[in-house]
Amino acid sequence: MTRTAYAFWFTSAEGGEIRPAEVPDPGPGEVLVRTRFSALSRGTENLVRRGGVPESQYAVMRAPYQEGDFPWPVKYGYLNVGEVVAGPPELTGRTVFCLYPHQTEYVVPASAVTVVPDDVPAARAVLAGTVETAVNALWDAAPLIGDRIAVVGAGMVGCCVARLLSRFPGVDVQLVDIDPAREQVANAFGIPYASPETAQGELDLVVHASATEAGLTRSLELLRTEGTVVELSWYGDRRVSLPLGENFHSRRLTVRGSQVGTVSPAAHRSYGDRMALALRLLADPAFDVLITGESTFAELPGIVRGPGLTHRITYP
Repeated sequence: MTRTAYAFWFTSAEGGEIRPAEVPDPGPGEVLVRTRFSALSRGTENLVRRGGVPESQYAVMRAPYQEGDFPWPVKYGYLNVGEVVAGPPELTGRTVFCLYPHQTEYVVPASAVTVVPDDVPAARAVLAGTVETAVNALWDAAPLIGDRIAVVGAGMVGCCVARLLSRFPGVDVQLVDIDPAREQVANAFGIPYASPETAQGELDLVVHASATEAGLTRSLELLRTEGTVVELSWYGDRRVSLPLGENFHSRRLTVRGSQVGTVSPAAHRSYGDRMALALRLLADPAFDVLITGESTFAELPGIVRGPGLTHRITYP
């Protein structure tokens, strides 16, 4: 038996459309999930929408339950919260997070869903995939008590990193962005906001997430001697130039890449452990400031090009 669900597909740089999707009954070890909320990851999904995934990265950039191929048409997304309506008894009726695209119902292995803790609202749990990225980045960065740190780029990932850092004991962290409206986020997190021009320097660590050449250059300028930039940005098909002939060698600076596709070896944790931790961290209500808009699933084709941090999608 199958049922008809509906899914959003990117079909061109202008946006996408909602298409029917046939969903089978769940088999042994599978769950049928009815979506309650999903969210647009503005940075990555805008890159997908505009066709900016380079051909060499088509395989790397595939979402876990993607259908279609880059550039288009492609069913893409990875922030989905729903209710298990059929499956193993211990999961039936539970609210779960899954790295699934925007679709009204779907069937996946039971191992692909993570139960949302009771103290985490389902509407906030859509941020789990982004908080997971922030967790992995901080495992890679390994900040120390008392470090002086900046997060450059106050998009979804940068803001999540900043919030987690704000809870580290003794850490002095600033959120740096060209948009003064991001001061509202910094205030909600209890940390200073700075423009690139006013940011304090001589830092031990900079986490860069602006996906701009200027942002990465400024990140290097903010470091102390032997400081480190952890690079979280995904540039897609764009090339980036850096001033490696200035203070880079004389100050013994480091640029280190971090990417959520691999669990940081420093953590000695599994993918499931990392996701469960991200969901537990979302008990913090301060993360609600990152939800900057909400629309219904039917409205999704018309809002994929909008501004903001996280745009939440509600389902009937």
